[in-house]
Amino acid sequence: MSTSWQDPEAVALMLDELETWAVVGLSDNPSRTAWSIAQLLQSRGKRIVPIHPSAEVVHGEQGYASLADVPFPIDVVDVFRRSEDAGEFADQAVAVGAKAVWFQLGVVDEAAFERTVAAGVPMVMDTCPAIEWRKQGR
Repeated sequence: MSTSWQDPEAVALMLDELETWAVVGLSDNPSRTAWSIAQLLQSRGKRIVPIHPSAEVVHGEQGYASLADVPFPIDVVDVFRRSEDAGEFADQAVAVGAKAVWFQLGVVDEAAFERTVAAGVPMVMDTCPAIEWRKQGR
C-alpha cells in the first residue's frame, strides 16, 4: 500500500470540510456496505447522493443514474465498485468538477489515482470513512 493513497490531509479535507458525497453504487439494499456507510455519512452531517443505474431514492435522497446527471455541485465521489470498474468514476468525478475522490476499502486503481491527483483532485483509496473516523476517535 502506498501511504500517499491515504494522505491524512486528504482524509481530513473530505471528512471535516466537504459536505456533499455522491456514493457510487448506492442502492436501497440494506445488506450492502454502501447503504450503511451512506447512513453513517448522513449521521455525520453529510448530504449523500445515490449514484446507481436504477436511480433509486435511498435514505430520503434522490438517486441519479450517473455523476453527470446530478444537477448540483458534488464535493466527494465515494466509489463502492470493483477496482477494475472504479477508475472510470474517478475520471467522471474530475470531469464534473468534484473536489475529491474516495475509493472504499479494497478498491485500488493506481493509474486512476495518478490521473486524479495529477488533475489537482485529492484522492483516497483502500479505506473507509468509518475506519478513518475511528482512527481519530470520533
